[in-house]
Amino acid sequence: MPQSQRQPDSALVQNSADSERIPPRLIGAIVAVGSLAFIGILTETVMTVLFPALMREFHVDTATVQWITTIYLLSVAASMPISSFLKRRFRLKAIFLAAVALGVTGSLIMIVAQAFPLMILARIIQGVGSGVATPLMINIILEQSPRSKIGRLMGVGSLVITVAPAIGPTVGGAVTSVLPWRAIFVGAVPLMLVAAVIGCICIEQRTPTEDAYLDPVQLCLIVLALVGLVLALNQGGVAVSAAVSGGAAVHPGVIAVVSLIVGLGSLILFAKTSQRAFSPLLRLGILRDPAVLLHAIAYLLLPLVGIGYGYVITNVAQLSLGTSAFVAGSLVLPGALIGAVCAPVGGWFYDRFGAVKPILIPLGIAILGPVLMLVFSMHLTPGLLAGFYFIFGFFYAIGNANVMTSGLSEVPHEFRPDGNAIFNTCLQFGGAAGTALFSTVLTVAQAGAGAEGTPRFAHATAVGGAWTFAVMIVICLIGWVCLASAFRIRARRGAITV
Repeated sequence: MPQSQRQPDSALVQNSADSERIPPRLIGAIVAVGSLAFIGILTETVMTVLFPALMREFHVDTATVQWITTIYLLSVAASMPISSFLKRRFRLKAIFLAAVALGVTGSLIMIVAQAFPLMILARIIQGVGSGVATPLMINIILEQSPRSKIGRLMGVGSLVITVAPAIGPTVGGAVTSVLPWRAIFVGAVPLMLVAAVIGCICIEQRTPTEDAYLDPVQLCLIVLALVGLVLALNQGGVAVSAAVSGGAAVHPGVIAVVSLIVGLGSLILFAKTSQRAFSPLLRLGILRDPAVLLHAIAYLLLPLVGIGYGYVITNVAQLSLGTSAFVAGSLVLPGALIGAVCAPVGGWFYDRFGAVKPILIPLGIAILGPVLMLVFSMHLTPGLLAGFYFIFGFFYAIGNANVMTSGLSEVPHEFRPDGNAIFNTCLQFGGAAGTALFSTVLTVAQAGAGAEGTPRFAHATAVGGAWTFAVMIVICLIGWVCLASAFRIRARRGAITV
């Protein structure tokens, strides 16, 4: 990629940074699209708290009710890659209103559904809406933000993406403790309609649309690839869990293997067809730049820990320490709230000091969270769980908020919608992988430990928690090394100073 096309960090750190103002309409647009994305992502983790209620109401087992979240993840993963095409082909306001319509329609179906298949249909519709809204928010920030403010506004975008899944269990537990579970979606509808009004007023079209072509072959291949890989992760975890607990593992195991083959095969074919296509659905050529590729890998790995961490804490709290579901969900709230505050602060550091220190230093310190969890794994209390997660959430939010911004700064401006789609797909895939990976590790540790609620089962869960914290440390270190390597590459080009 030619050096002249890159936008070095020094271009983002200017002496006139404080003189550039963020237009009020841009703030309104980010609030509107961000609210829609936040609601969509929030329901992803809220639903996990609702599993027992849904199983009782619709008379389904655990394996069946999990499709409520699995089908949502599949829908989000399948729709995110087309965000680049949508950005080129349609006006931003039209894309936004389509996402609102999908979100409202899905929520209304959830409110009135009396059959489980209708619930599945609703989650598919909601997943597509969320998969469209999240990249749209980032595209608006990248395209319309003042250059010296892009870091802090991307921090706001990161806040939406990372905080929503973290507080989902708390919100779900709080609402369902006093109201029926459908109240969550009753409340979501007016919020989305308010966002629609704000978006109609504030969203501006800064660039002309073009007559982009959507290749149906490429679309089918990328959908098959992402659906196959997410399904392989999900069913692979189910198969391992069933195998260690003495259940039927053959059926989910076969689905996992077939899905993996289909997913990888489709991904390879998609990459090959994209190279030959006149108008590719995603311009994967940007990943030939090793600095961009390393950022993308880190952006896949770090959310794997960030999202999976909350899952582990709530399960260890309930199954090992014996807390209620509401208390367990509340343990992640302090860390999630401090993350909400610190993500824009991390963006301010990026605008002020460039990429290297505001990313590597806080992410390095964030590793202390799982390290302390591992050290005290057999002596944890609810207070320690909340405190150690607070440390992680504080520094993780500051550093991770800037990873996509830094990676996309190496991408030519006209290809940034493609980079945005790729990074958001990595984020979504990493989140799905984190939950599947850590739930499998916990299940393996609990195998043969007797019934839930016994001291033996509680001890096994604590051991499983220790295993997951060790895995988190390794994943965080790999992500940190990827980013450090990317910065060394950029420093050799003269794009940044280390």
